[in-house]
Amino acid sequence: MNTLKLLPLFAAAAVTGLTLTGCSSVIDKIQPEKAHEFASTQDLARDWNQTADWLPADSTQIKIREASTGGPAILATTTDDDLDPAQCVETERQSAPTYSDDWSPTDVYVDHVFACGNWAVIKTDGGWYGWTPNDPDEKAASPAQ
Repeated sequence: MNTLKLLPLFAAAAVTGLTLTGCSSVIDKIQPEKAHEFASTQDLARDWNQTADWLPADSTQIKIREASTGGPAILATTTDDDLDPAQCVETERQSAPTYSDDWSPTDVYVDHVFACGNWAVIKTDGGWYGWTPNDPDEKAASPAQ
């Protein structure tokens, strides 16, 4: 009977031990998403293992939620600049974000998005919000392939 009372304590200790030892594969299976924040596009380019070439150079307050293995992601940024027409073109929306966060816009189901390579991007108050992957037809419309 005493052993059963101690079982939750042992389980908690084991999980804490795995977390503190940096056993990322266990953490990734428990929580298959991760979040990042970058102050600038330079920080993002240096420290993130994916790319978002569509981001205006003056972007700040870059927030990302993505799969812990890379792959699907959402990204929000603050900027006054427009998207580069050599990277992005407006097209009919055919995709939707895989993730959301408290900083995500509430209305992503708009009629049109900007196709920027494998990202779909929409204008927000004060910046841009994008998700990847987008639909293959959106990607095909993009000048940045």
